[in-house]
Amino acid sequence: MASARRILLISGSLRERSTNGAVLRTAHEVAPDDVEADLYGGVACLPPFNPDNEGDALPPAVAALRAGIRQADALLFSTPEYAGALPGSFKNLLDWTIGDDQRGSIYKKPVAWINASPRGAAHAYESLRLVLGYAKADIVESACVEVAVTPAGVDDQGLIPDASVRAAIAESLRRLADHAVAKASTPRS
Repeated sequence: MASARRILLISGSLRERSTNGAVLRTAHEVAPDDVEADLYGGVACLPPFNPDNEGDALPPAVAALRAGIRQADALLFSTPEYAGALPGSFKNLLDWTIGDDQRGSIYKKPVAWINASPRGAAHAYESLRLVLGYAKADIVESACVEVAVTPAGVDDQGLIPDASVRAAIAESLRRLADHAVAKASTPRS
C-alpha cells in the first residue's frame, strides 16, 4: 500500500482507567505498520449537542472532532454500556457527527467497534449500530469484535498485555484498514 491508512480511535468512556480506553490505547500500540491509529481524546470537551450551533462557526471542539473524522480513513469505537444504553457523552459525540455534510464525514465511512465488556454490553452496541446506521456509516462487520477485558487485565501503563486480546485488536484494525483500502480503490458510480 502506498500510504498508511488512518484509523481514528474513539472511546465512549470518560474514565481514566476505562477498559475501553485500554483497548484503544492497546490498538494504538499494536497497529500494523501500514495503519496510523490516532487516539481521539476530546469527548469530555464537546458541548451538548444543539442544532442551533450547526453552521460555519462550529464550537472549536466540534470542529476538531469533525476534522479528525474527515482526515481518517476509518473509525474504531469502544464504549461501555451505561444504564442500558450508550453513555450520554458518547451519544453526544455521535450526535455532533450526524450534521456534518462535508466530504469525509461519517457518512459512508468504514466503522467498527471492539466490545470490551465481560457482560456483553448488548444494549450499548445495539444503540451504536442504530445510530451508525442512521448516519449511513459503513459498518465493517468482520472488524467488530468482542474481547472481554476486566480492570485486572490492564497493566500500570493502561495497556492490555494479554497476547490473545492484543492479537484480536490488531486483527480488527487490519480488517478495518483492508476494508478502507478496498473501498478507496472501488470506482464511484
